[in-house]
Amino acid sequence: MSTRLIQLGKAAERAVALVEEPHLRLLRDAESIYALADESLQRRTRLSSLATEKATREVLDYDSVYEGDSEWHILPAIDHPGEPARCLVSGTGLTHLGSARDRQSMHSRNSDTDEIENLTDSMKMFRWGRDGGRPAAGQIGVSPEWFFKGTGRILRAHGEPLEIPDYAEDGGEEAEVAGVYLISPEGQPVRIGMTQGNEFSDHNFEKRNYLYLASSKLRSCAIGPELVVDPKFYSVPGKVSITRRGDSVWSRQIRTGEAEMCHNLQNIEHHHFKFDDHRHPGDIHVHFFGADCLSYGEGVRLAGGDLIEIHFEGFGRPLCSTVSAAHAPSELVRITSLE
Repeated sequence: MSTRLIQLGKAAERAVALVEEPHLRLLRDAESIYALADESLQRRTRLSSLATEKATREVLDYDSVYEGDSEWHILPAIDHPGEPARCLVSGTGLTHLGSARDRQSMHSRNSDTDEIENLTDSMKMFRWGRDGGRPAAGQIGVSPEWFFKGTGRILRAHGEPLEIPDYAEDGGEEAEVAGVYLISPEGQPVRIGMTQGNEFSDHNFEKRNYLYLASSKLRSCAIGPELVVDPKFYSVPGKVSITRRGDSVWSRQIRTGEAEMCHNLQNIEHHHFKFDDHRHPGDIHVHFFGADCLSYGEGVRLAGGDLIEIHFEGFGRPLCSTVSAAHAPSELVRITSLE
């Protein structure tokens, strides 16, 4: 059985619990998964063993917490308490054929042909990954696409809204799994675990020109509700669905994991952490591994109030997010000067 952890909040109080369906078993002396992982590093013990050691007799009803009927509420599956800017949220795109096809269709003038001269840069990069993204152990493969989403301030928990801001043209779900990492005092990246995620993006804005990709990613995103400490990530089945006022709008069976991707985990992690600035002791990293398919690629446009549900097998209960769309027109940001 995998070790699954969840972060909880109640007013100014925080807690970490072990998931023991249908209960949550609270841990002693652990207000965050960050603190728990840091203690695990200092004591040179396994995180799962430390969590078991700290388990108390106090349990909560998971259904009540999950449905929002408890005084406790779910927090993002990881954060950097008190210092959200020390949590870097990023991702690797073009890892799954489905998302690469969506990008090809989005930016190609003639997406009906697969001839090399008609391939977009996105599909060319996917092919580079297919041909050189799975190096042997200890070897370095081709660099994947990399993007920055923001700091820990953009992370949303299960049940919290994902915002389409006033300056955005759209908002679209991206059902993914994300790796969670802590940088040790020696500057060594350590994988704490993995979590389900909704890597929310503005696909309409990106569609205008692929050079808008960078700013289309600067949006809120959701992770959780659980962090899986020791997940199986070879071929993970899942499902993503969208409902609007109780009616189904779109749903798909999806898959992720190393067997489903053109880059293996070793290659993705190397090309993220090869940068010195990504190995600053004490920092947290949340890195999305890419999506299998997008509702946007099938003509679905999200609206305020829509409910997105993402569930990957072995990663705990589904991650649910509502869409919150701004209606006021965007206002000019006025800059002052220190003359």
